[in-house]
Amino acid sequence: MSRDLRRLLVCPACRRGDLAGLSDLTGESDDAKLTCTACGEVYEVHGGVPILVPPGADPHSGRDELDHLHAHKRRQAAHFDHAVAFETVRPHGTPPAHRWLLGHKLARATSGLPRLRGATVVDACCGSGMEAEWLARNGARVLAVDLSEGAARRAQARARRFGLDYVVVVGDVERLPIRTGGADVAFVHDGLHHLSDPIGGVRELARVAGRAVSITEPADAALTQVAVRLGLAANQEDAGNKVRRLRPEQVTAELESAGFAARAERYLMYYGHEPGRPARLLSRPLLYPAFKAGFGAADRLAGRWGNKLCVTGVRPGDGPRRER
Repeated sequence: MSRDLRRLLVCPACRRGDLAGLSDLTGESDDAKLTCTACGEVYEVHGGVPILVPPGADPHSGRDELDHLHAHKRRQAAHFDHAVAFETVRPHGTPPAHRWLLGHKLARATSGLPRLRGATVVDACCGSGMEAEWLARNGARVLAVDLSEGAARRAQARARRFGLDYVVVVGDVERLPIRTGGADVAFVHDGLHHLSDPIGGVRELARVAGRAVSITEPADAALTQVAVRLGLAANQEDAGNKVRRLRPEQVTAELESAGFAARAERYLMYYGHEPGRPARLLSRPLLYPAFKAGFGAADRLAGRWGNKLCVTGVRPGDGPRRER
């Protein structure tokens, strides 16, 4: 399957050329060079992971003359390059309440998509592979992309740890190394808000998706600003960049202009990145059922004003799946 998925890859600089040497990669121990057959641009492969970032936009390049253009991406990549062992296994081993919230969010993100089993899915801003794992376990053929080489390596380690067959590459969601319309589904989960221009990322997802797009991001909501004042959320990331929360009308308009029928929903969602004492408490046998019921009731009551945004775009003729 890896070789078939790699056929989706294209030179991110010219978007015309194949990548000579790609079919010769055999495993994660490979260090190699890939050459665009159209423009001649050369890309490195580190440990089996192709580094497919357009020349001049590589956040690790250290080219001083580009710092003013790419400082935002440089901060992001540097922050997420740092290895975090917890990230290669999350949500495995976490309390049930924490796992349920993550599963609930991912189930909502995929509920409006065509059938996942057998579909080719580009998981943009894949981070350490939690979403790629979810998609793969639901039958999708996954190509996972992240700007951070450290995050991509953790996603690769996750696949190895759990025996999953998905492909990982380093790439920029604003210039994806994917053929136009090459994937069935383009998917992102909590990745676009890291960008200086999230709508540019939406545009790229629409470009590579042949059938559907799923976008789950923090919503630009009054409730979120209440959470900020309470110290439960922040307007600035640990990497130092502003959190760019999205509005439903922004995303749906972009998807509709690309030919998708778009549907947006808001809902309530909150959990700590690493589960703490509240998650352990709510996971106790007597509290866990009440927690899930209470969460569902609160979402039904106030979800329309919620802090989380999910937008699904489906091309006409590709309705929601009947099964995963």
